[in-house]
Amino acid sequence: MKKRVLFVCIHNSARSQMAEKFLNELAGDSFEAESAGLEPGKLNPFVVKAMAEAGYDISGGATKSVADMLAAGRQFDHVVAVCDKEAADKCPIFPGSGEKQHWPFSDPSSFKGSDEEKTAFAAKVRDQIKSRVEKFIKETV
Repeated sequence: MKKRVLFVCIHNSARSQMAEKFLNELAGDSFEAESAGLEPGKLNPFVVKAMAEAGYDISGGATKSVADMLAAGRQFDHVVAVCDKEAADKCPIFPGSGEKQHWPFSDPSSFKGSDEEKTAFAAKVRDQIKSRVEKFIKETV
């Protein structure tokens, strides 16, 4: 039976989307990952580009609401908040019996700079998230 994992953040536009994609791609035989946000927004185009540069397509993903998942009575074995330290007080907490974790990552959406700099920053966060997901897989499988 696959372990169900929910990655949560504020807008479900960057970090939680990347974590969901990595876990499903790297360990989809053991895990079923989803992601959601407190205030779903639009996918961050710089994150989409950074993921594509690494061979992962998230362009077709839709942002989802934590409230909708709660209303549907969804249950997860692990709930991982991926908000940065500054947004931790706003980062949604998903109630239920699943193990809760906080993996603080910087928000690519808050980075200021040229398009190239924004993509480079998103790639840096992408690599940090992938590394943390790989560690999670080793610890949890």
